[in-house]
Amino acid sequence: MNQPLRPVWPAVVCDVVCVAVFALVGTLNHGSATSVGHVAGVGLPFLVALAVGWLAARAWRAPAQVWPTGLAVWVATVVGGLLLRPVFGGGFAVSFGIVTAVFLAVTMLGWRAMDTVARRRAAARS
Repeated sequence: MNQPLRPVWPAVVCDVVCVAVFALVGTLNHGSATSVGHVAGVGLPFLVALAVGWLAARAWRAPAQVWPTGLAVWVATVVGGLLLRPVFGGGFAVSFGIVTAVFLAVTMLGWRAMDTVARRRAAARS
């Protein structure tokens, strides 16, 4: 399904907010949100992976589509972020990987699904 031409920046902001909230909530839940630097350190590998995912998926072409754009960006963000964590001083646990994948799926695919529903309802009304 082709989308009408729309600005890309709201989609970029939504994805960045998803990753930022993930990092903030995670550090708050573990009592490690002691500084902005620590929260940024947790989020940075995922933000880098998000950027790579956007480029690899050419997400600017259809940034709000769940399939294939959203799924590709989500997979790149999760897998890339988990692989980059050790480079940024973080560790890895299977439970962390699962929580990461689920949280980012719900948020990154969720906003896209809500956008799709809203667009379809608007189209049906007109």
